Amino acid sequence: MNRKSWIATVSGIAIASFVLVSGQAAADPRYKRGHDRAVYDYARVLSVTPAIRYVTVTTPVRECWEDVHHYSVRNRDHGRAGKTLLGAIVGGVIGHQIGSGRGNDVATIAGTLIGASIGNGSGRDRLGHGRTEYSRPIRRCETRYQSHQEERIDGYDVIYSFNGRRYSTRTPFDPGKKLKIRVDVRPVS
Repeated sequence: MNRKSWIATVSGIAIASFVLVSGQAAADPRYKRGHDRAVYDYARVLSVTPAIRYVTVTTPVRECWEDVHHYSVRNRDHGRAGKTLLGAIVGGVIGHQIGSGRGNDVATIAGTLIGASIGNGSGRDRLGHGRTEYSRPIRRCETRYQSHQEERIDGYDVIYSFNGRRYSTRTPFDPGKKLKIRVDVRPVS
């Protein structure tokens, strides 16, 4: 056997041995998870009590209703300008006749202003006339909040028995009649 074939044969045997040993180590439970020697068994469940907490749940509720909106519109008086002008003329004539001399001009101006004011006021709404009342429906909505209490289960308080002793724990689920437990066996040093 020459040197190259001898090296190839030895290398092949070494690789095959490594694969074989590593496969056995992976299958051996002693080599899993850092030499975990835990054993799993089942304990008898004696009682299960739900751990309940109460929470307040708030829900928005939209409420709508029909409302009536009242409003008024002032009617436009088309003859108002004529009444104001007529009042100014009549007031100016009366003021001109009252005054004399230099006070005549002042009385005429004052009479014109007073007459215009009276003529304008006669076209206005004195007793509520000249306005029209209207109403229309309006939809109004409001969001209110309703609250109520609800039960929430945070887990289950379990009392179980194993080898004649009682234990308790909290689980996120109801285990039923038996509970899977981990039994760790180690030598006492």
